[in-house]
Amino acid sequence: MPVRFQLVIDCADPDRLARFWAAALGYELAPAPAGFAAWNDFYRELGVPEEELADGADRISDPEGHGPSIWFHAVPDAKSVKNRLHLDIRAGGEWTDPIGTRRKRVDAEASRLAGLGATITGALSDEGNFYAVGMKDPEGNEFDIN
Repeated sequence: MPVRFQLVIDCADPDRLARFWAAALGYELAPAPAGFAAWNDFYRELGVPEEELADGADRISDPEGHGPSIWFHAVPDAKSVKNRLHLDIRAGGEWTDPIGTRRKRVDAEASRLAGLGATITGALSDEGNFYAVGMKDPEGNEFDIN
C-alpha cells in the first residue's frame, strides 16, 4: 500500500512561497484543521514555540486531493547550493502532442510563472522531441517546466 506524504520546502517567507506555488500548481491555501481558526492556533496547541511561528499561509493542498500537501517551513538559513530535489511541472501536454505545440505551452507557462515572481533560467533541452525550461521560484529553488 502506498505511503501518504507531504513535501516540505525550507524557506525564508512561507506565505510568499505558499501563494506562489499554489498559483503555479493549481493548489489552494490549505485550511486550518477542524476546530482551529488558523494553522498557528493548531501549532500552538501542539506546543510549537511562538518564535517558530510564521505569519500568513504556510501550507497548500491539491483541491482534488490527488497530489501531496506542501508545507513551507520557515528556516533562518538562506539557500546556498543547488537543490537535490526539484519539481517538474508538466505543462506541455502529452508526449504524443506535436513538439511545436508543447514548446508553446511550456513557454506560455514559464511566462505566467515569471509574472508571479519566478525567474526563467533558460531552455534545458530543445533537441528532438523534448523541450523543457529551467526556472527558479521567488526564493531561488530550481524547478523545470516540460
